[in-house]
Amino acid sequence: MSYSVGRVAGFAGITVRTLHHYDEIGLLVPSERTYAGHRRYNDTDLDRLQQILFYRELGFPLDEVAALLDDPDTDPRAHLRRQHELLTARIEKLQKMAAAVEHAMEARTMGINLTPEEKFEVFGDFDPDRYADEVEERWGDTEAYRQSQRRTASYTKEDWKRINGEMDAIHHRMAALLGGGVPADSEAAMDVAEEHRRFITRAYYDCGHEMHACLGEMYVADERFTATYEAVRPGLAVYMRDAIVANTARHATP
Repeated sequence: MSYSVGRVAGFAGITVRTLHHYDEIGLLVPSERTYAGHRRYNDTDLDRLQQILFYRELGFPLDEVAALLDDPDTDPRAHLRRQHELLTARIEKLQKMAAAVEHAMEARTMGINLTPEEKFEVFGDFDPDRYADEVEERWGDTEAYRQSQRRTASYTKEDWKRINGEMDAIHHRMAALLGGGVPADSEAAMDVAEEHRRFITRAYYDCGHEMHACLGEMYVADERFTATYEAVRPGLAVYMRDAIVANTARHATP
């Protein structure tokens, strides 16, 4: 079975012009052409295109991609091993970068009054101001955002260290319950979820149970939050969300 250049572009989420370019430079030459000269791609061509797009996503220039794919000493399994290694390295880097994102997204970027040196001491090489514009765009018109700005504006370096430590301790208590096989809707897990809600209320803004449930859903829906929790323990994002939802139901008015 063969496919037109338009269908292949649709499959791959790229432009027809890109496929034409790949053909012109010899990176992906279609296996067939119609009598009218139109390009037709078979399954082998699509496999090669998938490899090309993978390496391009990782930032490899086209000439290096061609060299990798056309290496006579490299079989398909070697490509898979290389891709696995590259993805693993990238995941580790992203997890390290994401470890501090929750601090930023939960209003820790709001009104942080620290010097650059103090920010580095508290947050490491993560810049807590990086997501300030996004936070303001998403929540700037809410009372929670305004409360958080007022409260955090006066926080010192020591305050932020204490706050970070408290949040990390909550995360690790929840991770320990997950690791011990304790159900997310157990009293123990719900109690830690309630502690998490009260911590947010104490440190940032008034966080009711319904708002807390929305945060729990965001921990799963937003890959940056998910990465933060997964870096603590695999499965923690969903477990945290489920414990928060259970705790919200526990405190619901009959």
